[in-house]
Amino acid sequence: MNFQAPPPQAAVSERAARLASVPSFQRVDSFIRRYLNGGQDQRTVCDFTFGNPHQMPPDRYVTTLRDALVPRDDQWFAYKTNVGTAQEAAAQSLERLLDVPFRTEDIFLTTGGFAAIALALKTVADPGDEVIYSLPPWFLYEPLILEAGLVPVKVKVHTATFDLDLAAIDAAITERTRVVIVNSPNNPTGRIYPPELLIRLAGLLETASARIGRRIYLISDEAYNRIVFDGARFHSPAEYYPYTLLAYSYGKTHLSPGQRVGYLALPPSMPRREEMAPAISGLQVAMGWVYPNALLQHALPELEKFSIDVGQLERRRDRLVDALGSMGYRMLPPEGTFYLFVSTPGPDDDAFTESLARRGVFVFPGTLFETPGFFRISLTANEDMIERSLPTFEAAIKESRKGT
Repeated sequence: MNFQAPPPQAAVSERAARLASVPSFQRVDSFIRRYLNGGQDQRTVCDFTFGNPHQMPPDRYVTTLRDALVPRDDQWFAYKTNVGTAQEAAAQSLERLLDVPFRTEDIFLTTGGFAAIALALKTVADPGDEVIYSLPPWFLYEPLILEAGLVPVKVKVHTATFDLDLAAIDAAITERTRVVIVNSPNNPTGRIYPPELLIRLAGLLETASARIGRRIYLISDEAYNRIVFDGARFHSPAEYYPYTLLAYSYGKTHLSPGQRVGYLALPPSMPRREEMAPAISGLQVAMGWVYPNALLQHALPELEKFSIDVGQLERRRDRLVDALGSMGYRMLPPEGTFYLFVSTPGPDDDAFTESLARRGVFVFPGTLFETPGFFRISLTANEDMIERSLPTFEAAIKESRKGT
């Protein structure tokens, strides 16, 4: 009997291949290999790329983890789902921040903000549904959307103010729209969206939901909602739109992105949230047990009581804004987050950031955020890096002007 060999097949799934082909994903992977795993010598380079720490962690953070490591019972390191004391601490903290009475049972603990956003997408959207988000974005929204089998739909912000373009969002809504993602304080622009804008967005989504005959959910990415400057009051879309799922990460609050802990929260105004809860819990297991590990859940009530020195970040912002502004760079001072989003002196941000890199100053180009003509600086670089970088920034802008 003759057997016919099956036709050759790809070594990876179509989904994996599609993810690997996303330009932003490819570039992030390249930057990870270049900067995170490249063994850069902090004594000679100025690293303004990822929001990573460049100084030793505060003693209180280390002490908190050390204390949580000491077992109180034989189940201390057993399987953990949503530990009640951690949920309660998170709910109370959110209530203090937003003046919204979040319930303990509406906090779903996750392995950082990545998992919280992925969990939210899979809770409310089905494959083929559309997800709208604004450019410049956090550069991993598109991979998370595609991995969930959803369709990314991109709109631009108003680049003069970095505010949401509500007309563009409204025009992008179709009968397949299921989710709109909002990130405030925004990475990379540092913009905090004001209440009046969020109220108008809520009205837009209510009207659009009625128009298309299905509910549009809002995912509020609030990884930086404690990292705000100048005494600003942060406002969440959850205060104005009941169909909001709130994603949060403690990796920003404590500048410890390697310790993966965050949560997805449902506001008390969310209709039918009792039906959503078992679905979310099921996904937490099915997505690979995306609960934080036991140590971080035990530590969370204490972690909620403090944060990194936001004043130090604010002083770094002021130093860079003043210094770069005096050199001729144009930027809007960020109201929060870890970042400055600065206009490049010429249109080719890739070439400009490469010219900085050759001099040992590493920043991210705007093309990584699908917004050419800008570059992003991370304020988590230490003061020594900032001071050492200033002559390079000045030489680079002078060189750029000579070339025009």
